[in-house]
Amino acid sequence: MHLENIVCTDLLAWREIDAARPAILYWRTSTGEEVDFVIEREGKLLPIEVKATGNPGYNDSKGLRSFQVEYGDQALGGLLLHGGDKTFWISDRVLAAPWWKVI
Repeated sequence: MHLENIVCTDLLAWREIDAARPAILYWRTSTGEEVDFVIEREGKLLPIEVKATGNPGYNDSKGLRSFQVEYGDQALGGLLLHGGDKTFWISDRVLAAPWWKVI
């Protein structure tokens, strides 16, 4: 099973137990930039990108950074979930974290 499918299943299960029922969306621009998941809750957006690599780099956060530019203060930073075991900041508003520690 692909990591994106695992994360999607876990996000949908989380949504079912949250009384607010946040929306879980997908974002893609006409130029092909994308974010795997966007959680929308109370007018705020959390973009989430999923990468199977254990060592994501700055370029892996391109879609998250583009999303932040487009949505400005409405975006609550960005989360890059990966297959490794370390949590670290990829950029000033993008946190990289192991998917299994967050989901």
